[in-house]
Amino acid sequence: MALIEYALMLFTSFISLINPLSLSPVFLGLTRDLEPRERRAIALRATGIAMLTLVMFALAGQFIFRFFSINVDSFRVVGGVIFFMMGYDMLQARLVRVKMEDPAEVQAFAKDITVTPLAIPLICGPGAITNAIVMWADASTLAHKAVFFVMVLGVMTLVALAFLGASRILPRLGETGNKVLLRLMGLVMMVIAIEFFEAGITPIVRRILKIG
Repeated sequence: MALIEYALMLFTSFISLINPLSLSPVFLGLTRDLEPRERRAIALRATGIAMLTLVMFALAGQFIFRFFSINVDSFRVVGGVIFFMMGYDMLQARLVRVKMEDPAEVQAFAKDITVTPLAIPLICGPGAITNAIVMWADASTLAHKAVFFVMVLGVMTLVALAFLGASRILPRLGETGNKVLLRLMGLVMMVIAIEFFEAGITPIVRRILKIG
């Protein structure tokens, strides 16, 4: 595959699968009660963790999946369950039950949402992981491998910029607007969860029932 064609395929596939613009409202809902400084830190950490996860699976994904007997469909089901639980809490406005004053509480909450669900599976979901494994397998030369890392870095930079830009909207919404946003994004997350779950459980049921 030509280098430019490979780069374009990498970029378009990752952008389509991750879709930074669609992630921004969920990021806003999850971080609505945090200070701007904390939101910025979470955005950068989450995208950094997602990038490292994609690279790790690209380099050793096939081995990891075979070693632990993990199927990507099972990964989708688990991601759906995580999304549903988080979405339900957001829908009930229970994600942050009280205003956090203790810096330790803020840091603990930030760490909780940075890895799950933001980095995994929101940014780095089953589709992105599968794409990383497949596209790395197609990287036949050192130039292709270098392009892979550059494209992943570029896509994660766009995700971080989408998060950082979206966080400027929160101060303008007010308390009522923030509560509406939280519940709305909870509903969106639950819909995403159903899509994840359905995409994962359907092939599993087909295999169990031996349906072609």
